[in-house]
Formats: sequence, structure tokens, C-alpha cells
Amino acid sequence: MIPRNEHRRIDERNEPRAPASSGTGVLEFRGRKHVVQLINVSKSGAMVIFAHTPNIGERLPLQLLDHGFVQAQVRWVRNGRIGLSFAPSRE
Repeated sequence: MIPRNEHRRIDERNEPRAPASSGTGVLEFRGRKHVVQLINVSKSGAMVIFAHTPNIGERLPLQLLDHGFVQAQVRWVRNGRIGLSFAPSRE
């Protein structure tokens, strides 16, 4: 985990985050499935509440109840929450 000593002063996100419509998802972590609470979701990622501590860069399948499965990668971990980025979809 990479600690952040200061709070962000500006929002550098490329797209807006929306509150999660379904509220829950299923995250697969090291062979086990866990129901997680979704905090927000965008086209390229999500923030979830998760009791475990995955490694930065770890890939985790996430089932979003409205959108099916997405491959997610852990970008940050802090205080029981994790930030995930989604792999680009292959259309």
C-alpha cells in the first residue's frame, strides 16, 4: 500500500463518478467470492468497501449486478475501501 500524506486539492479524474445504482457487487479475491458495497462507479472504475487488503495492481474479477462481469485492477487501498480500474472492454 502506498500511503498518501496529504488530501487531494484538485480532482484529477477524467470522468465523473456516479453513486452505485445497485449498491452491491461480487468481488472475487484469491479464489473466494465476496459481496461488496459499491460506493461509486464510472465507465473506467469503481470504489468499493472491502474488508480485505489486496495488493496494488492485483487483478480481481468484479460482478456488477447491472452490467455483468468486469476485470478490475486495484489502484489504491485505504481505510477499508479500495479503488479499482476496469480493463478496457473488447468490442
